[in-house]
Amino acid sequence: MSEQRLLMLIDDEPAQSRLISALAAREGWRTIVAEDSETAIAMLGTREGMQLAAIILDQWVPGDDACSLIEELKARRPALPILMLTTSASPLLAVEAMRAGATDYLIKPIAPDRLMEALRAATERHAPQDELQPLTEKMPAVLDFEAMIGTAPKFRTALAQAAKAARGHANALIEGENGTGKEMLLRAMHAASPRAKAPLRIINIGGVPTNSLESVLFGHEPNAFPGAFDRQIGALQHCDGGTLVLDEVDRINEDLQERLFDVIDSGIVRPIGAKHGFKVDVRLLCASNFPLRELAQANHFHAGLLEKLGQTTIQLPPLRERTGDIPALTRHFLTRIGEQPGLRHLAVSDNALALLAAYDWPGNVRQLQAVLFRAAVFCDNQTLTAQSFPQLCELLGEPQEVSNPIHEGVGVMLYTEDGNLRPLEEIEADVIRLAIGHYRGRMTEVARRLGIGRSTLYRKLSDLGIDNAA
Repeated sequence: MSEQRLLMLIDDEPAQSRLISALAAREGWRTIVAEDSETAIAMLGTREGMQLAAIILDQWVPGDDACSLIEELKARRPALPILMLTTSASPLLAVEAMRAGATDYLIKPIAPDRLMEALRAATERHAPQDELQPLTEKMPAVLDFEAMIGTAPKFRTALAQAAKAARGHANALIEGENGTGKEMLLRAMHAASPRAKAPLRIINIGGVPTNSLESVLFGHEPNAFPGAFDRQIGALQHCDGGTLVLDEVDRINEDLQERLFDVIDSGIVRPIGAKHGFKVDVRLLCASNFPLRELAQANHFHAGLLEKLGQTTIQLPPLRERTGDIPALTRHFLTRIGEQPGLRHLAVSDNALALLAAYDWPGNVRQLQAVLFRAAVFCDNQTLTAQSFPQLCELLGEPQEVSNPIHEGVGVMLYTEDGNLRPLEEIEADVIRLAIGHYRGRMTEVARRLGIGRSTLYRKLSDLGIDNAA
């Protein structure tokens, strides 16, 4: 027990305190509860208070003075991670909390996995703090393919496959590491699909308690099990004629995999406790952090369900395989961040871009966005520089001055490794890919900027074997 980490929870709701304490205990945390800010500050000076590894603060305890309490706690214990729990999705409150010293900002009701992820990230000894926290950004998602920035061939191929699949009715599966943008791409597919105006439901499997998932998906009748007082319409029935998005589909347990396969195969869903089923027409768009075919081969995923879900399977590459997209992604995120209350539009220096491009981004695009969000919060100038990312500088060292910034980041290599010029056809293909990404797949604009006709552009795409998402 001596290795248990100690968590202080500042909360005056007994039910929530018990829930958070129980969740934290699964990860080896012991929780002490302070019901008001005065008690919390007093606890810092006790023997237990000196052993704290993190604090979770429910904003409702101090109310409008939450940021003042965070500042007071940080002044007394500067190195202690503080996570603020709130019902507000206000970007301004997120900015104020972070400036006061909060490490992360969690929206209630919070999924168990999200809480655990935040605690692990805040207290991880081997990961750099501050800049690399997995902050949940409060920016609204953009629901079209134009918001998907990038020119890397694998990425453009994934967009092309998604755009083509979106126009049909078949199920689709997107695989890729956590943070690569799978959910955003699924939303874009729905928005571009024939079912765009039909019912939509998005379920993160990892955020639903295992014992509740069956009811969430299939529904239940009154008295079907203890505590089932009312009828619940399941997501599959709710989305009849529309689309059901299942994120982290690899986390569905084996019994429910079998049942979901039966529903897709027969087209009939039967709620728990119901005497008969209902015919449904639902399109399933799914995302998985792991390759489902590998899981199926290891008998950890239902092979028949995989075939049903993966009628179109799309692989999203990690950010480390598309580092040439980092400058465009950075400027895109800074534009969106600058539109948030309490923040402003910022430029980014070439040295900062070189530093960002040198990191391998285990959290992918989501982590890049979080890093930029935090840097923008604390930036006092008009431009983000390498010094705006001190933890990355500590990891990688400060980059040298970029001698020729105009040519650094162009994204087109003119020479081979032996110093000879690359074939013109290869250079032309790279320029076209760059243009498609820069103008976000707007092919009329791409053709105009390249000074060629749209039909000529499509002929070149065919001749050069380039996929596009138009």
